[in-house]
Amino acid sequence: MTLAASGRYDPWADALRAAALLAIDPDGLKGAIVRALPGPPRDAWLAALRAMLPADAPMRRAPAHIDDERLLGGLDLAATLAAGRPVSSRGLLSESDGGVVVLAMAERCSSATGARIAMALDAGEVVGRDDRHAARFMLIALEEGVESDERAPDVLAERMAFALDLDGVRVLSTAMPTAAQIAAARVDLSRMKAADNRIIESICTAAGAFGVNSARAAMFTLRAARAAAALAGRGVVEDEDLSLAARLVLAPRARSAPPDQAPEPAPPPEESADDSTPVDQAEANAAADRVVDAVQSALPAEFLAQFLEARAERRVEARSRGAGAAAKSARRGRPLGARAGTLRTGERLDLVATLRAAAPWQPLRRREAVASSAALVLVRRGDFRIRRFVQRLESTIIVVVDASGSAALQRLAEAKGAVETLLADAYVTRARVALIAFRDSSAEMLLPPTRSLSRAKRALAELPGGGTTPLATAIDAASVLAQSERAKGRTPLIVFLTDGRGNVGRDGATGRVQAEADALVSARGVRAANLAAVFIDTSPRMRPGAGALAAEMGAVYAPLPFVEAGAVASVVRAHAPARR
Repeated sequence: MTLAASGRYDPWADALRAAALLAIDPDGLKGAIVRALPGPPRDAWLAALRAMLPADAPMRRAPAHIDDERLLGGLDLAATLAAGRPVSSRGLLSESDGGVVVLAMAERCSSATGARIAMALDAGEVVGRDDRHAARFMLIALEEGVESDERAPDVLAERMAFALDLDGVRVLSTAMPTAAQIAAARVDLSRMKAADNRIIESICTAAGAFGVNSARAAMFTLRAARAAAALAGRGVVEDEDLSLAARLVLAPRARSAPPDQAPEPAPPPEESADDSTPVDQAEANAAADRVVDAVQSALPAEFLAQFLEARAERRVEARSRGAGAAAKSARRGRPLGARAGTLRTGERLDLVATLRAAAPWQPLRRREAVASSAALVLVRRGDFRIRRFVQRLESTIIVVVDASGSAALQRLAEAKGAVETLLADAYVTRARVALIAFRDSSAEMLLPPTRSLSRAKRALAELPGGGTTPLATAIDAASVLAQSERAKGRTPLIVFLTDGRGNVGRDGATGRVQAEADALVSARGVRAANLAAVFIDTSPRMRPGAGALAAEMGAVYAPLPFVEAGAVASVVRAHAPARR
């Protein structure tokens, strides 16, 4: 059966062809990333792959949050204590030897877990402290993210031949090779002779034309072409096998559009050290052009513009994934006491608490144990106690200063004193201080989160005053900064110093009615994000509007008609995040 396609590009047919090639050469092609939400297309593709594999090949699912012990195996502590000798347990990767590992929600997989899976993919085994287990498996990473930047770790994507997008794909009835045909193709693949220079040159030329600089991608393309030829019953790779392989492997990795004119081939050397026949350059160029055309047929229209736009919007993935303001820790901090649990990644066993939990059950367990058991203490998995710690989180105080109006100079002078006082406290309270000032039509972050007193003084000294009041814009800017700090593991507190009388809306248009309405919407966003805030009303007289605005954002309302640095600092200290 041939896998070559003709006519219009069909993503579902190509996805099935990729499944067939994986079944033929799982060791060489390693696996595929399948981007699709749970539904018929994804289920149908997995079922087709399963049908082409040997009946006894295991197919195991691994959650994205799987711990190292379940993934790689390790020391079975309960069995070791019961037997009086080391007893190891196999992990999911070694249990899947000769089969498939399906990584669910791969976009949520941590970079550390991805690196461990990648190491097993490369080595074909899992190496423990005292033993090693074979782990030659095919990896299918299921991406279920909605946003374009929700992707599997790059360390895994680099090591799998195919990247399939099944979102919106129609499932059509397509004839697929049987398990017997796949088995026969595996035998033919092992007997196939090596590819000639023309094939290798065509792959490298096509990869370079689309900006694919990975040596693995070129190797995957060659292996996919050989698998396609084997399934078609051919002993050598033909152009149609090469075109199919390039379309499946290179198209998802394309990073640039091919040039309109192919580069001139390099002139042959004047002298040759061997007598081998040189590759026909015209034939090689024609083959490379056919491969480039095959890759272009699989690319969506205007793919380069879409790719550049996605790259511009993409944030750092591996380093930011999983970040959050968590106080509890498995390794460091102030002890909280032990709890029942299992030994997961990075956690520590509380041996004394474990023995204390097991002690009352020893008489009963000895009666149940076999007479030959030599264990002094019989420990079960339910006896394990895990140490817990709590860390002292850093906090960030974001001071938002109203620099507009006739009283701006007085406000800025008092804000300077307040910020300097807060910075003096920062060394004791582990707090950082940031400063945002707003006037005219914008809000400007004068001071990123810092503990530097000299930087704060310079930033405040250079700030001009006067102009209109873009209050909604300032609230939005403070909310964005606070959420960014929280994502870094810090606890933010927003301190507003303003009379609450905005007169510039989010769109930059002046008008008090619209500006106040926009400010209320922004204030509700602060509450929705669950951000702590203090609203210091600097108006000479208390106004209902300022109190209502503070209530909408869930902030502590503190009217201070005579702004004084000591008073501001006292209010902030009273409501600053508690050290834990």
